[in-house]
Amino acid sequence: MICQRFAYYHDHMPPHFHARYQGHKASFTIEGDLLAGSLPARQTKFVVAWAALHEDELLANWELAREHGELFRIDPLR
Repeated sequence: MICQRFAYYHDHMPPHFHARYQGHKASFTIEGDLLAGSLPARQTKFVVAWAALHEDELLANWELAREHGELFRIDPLR
């Protein structure tokens, strides 16, 4: 499975991230709640689990993105 996560400098509140998987697109709050779009159920569970493990890092990257800073890599779910 490949699930990419993106943060965009011009994004709006609430703090969130974007995920893509095989043509599916979704955005999730930092807490892992679905905001828009959809992923297959299995991939959604992986994204929610990943977000729970990396909430502090996601929030830090969100702040960096809002300040147009360079984002740091967050480890994938293993």
